Amino acid sequence: MTAAGAGNFFEDFRAGQILHHGAPRTLTAGDQALYTALYGARFAAQSSAELARALGFPSAPLDDLLVFHTVFGKTVPEVSLNAIANLGYADCRFLKPVFAGDTLSAKTQVLGSRENANRESGIVYVRSTGLNQRGEEVLTFARWVMVRKRSKEADVPAASVPDLPKTVSPEALCVFPATALAGEFRGQTGGARFFDDYAPGRRFDHADGMTVEEAEHMMATRLYHNTARVHFNAHAERQGRFGKRIVYGGHVISVARALSYNGFENAFFVAGINAGRHVSPCFAGDTIYAWSEVVEKAVPPTRSDWGYMRLRTLAAKDRSCADFPDKRDDGSYDPSIILDLDYWVVVPRG
Repeated sequence: MTAAGAGNFFEDFRAGQILHHGAPRTLTAGDQALYTALYGARFAAQSSAELARALGFPSAPLDDLLVFHTVFGKTVPEVSLNAIANLGYADCRFLKPVFAGDTLSAKTQVLGSRENANRESGIVYVRSTGLNQRGEEVLTFARWVMVRKRSKEADVPAASVPDLPKTVSPEALCVFPATALAGEFRGQTGGARFFDDYAPGRRFDHADGMTVEEAEHMMATRLYHNTARVHFNAHAERQGRFGKRIVYGGHVISVARALSYNGFENAFFVAGINAGRHVSPCFAGDTIYAWSEVVEKAVPPTRSDWGYMRLRTLAAKDRSCADFPDKRDDGSYDPSIILDLDYWVVVPRG
């Protein structure tokens, strides 16, 4: 019997290969509402149509990470259906806002690969791009994923590891709002700190904790059409490394981003992701806490009303971040850390 939808294994990937993903997905206000129900995101530009229109948008844009997860999910059947783990991200840039009614599609270029020493799996490096119904690029990101081999004895291409940028240059980021945040709306955002009120090196404990429920993370994987077996198939994963499903790493990112509202209430948009690492797996029942540090700031050369702020956000499970768990004396991560994310946000000037 032929196994339909078996996905690609490590030996199926070749540098330069272009993968087109189906099917296109029209996002609606319902998707945004469900995203809010899953994570409780409170950022004003996505919550208030009136404030969004004051910034020059036709309506409230969809959450940046909803767009990211939707494009990511499109890539799973061809890229990471047989993944052991998604290992990291680089050079992620949000290029255009997405609104309810927009239809997103995705394509991926294979950048390189290298087989693991055990010959049972390998690392595949790809760049995926999301496009709207007009063919405009709305998102691009690189990632690398550990993928099982179909056969341990299969021959594979010589190792080819791409040289990915360590950070996204501020000059490569796109400022979305057409206008400044007007004074009458500044009191509606929930925060009194703006771009000029933050200093590099300052850290914020986001205080709240959010428990990941089994039903929620499964609802999220279905919302994004993410069919990776490690997230989706409890029956198969009972024989896996952990004996249960792993929560999709993007779910953890969205929880951490929602928690970061406490301290960064006016960080309305994610402009880019420099690097990201899922340090340890997250499982249903884990409670996620997060803290962030301001790494650097930059002002767009053509704008004086908005600024870019580079944040490093760490998420921990089942441990409050009041003591800022990070790395131990030997340089390894504290066992509670599950996410280390380096990214740019867009913040109105004071």
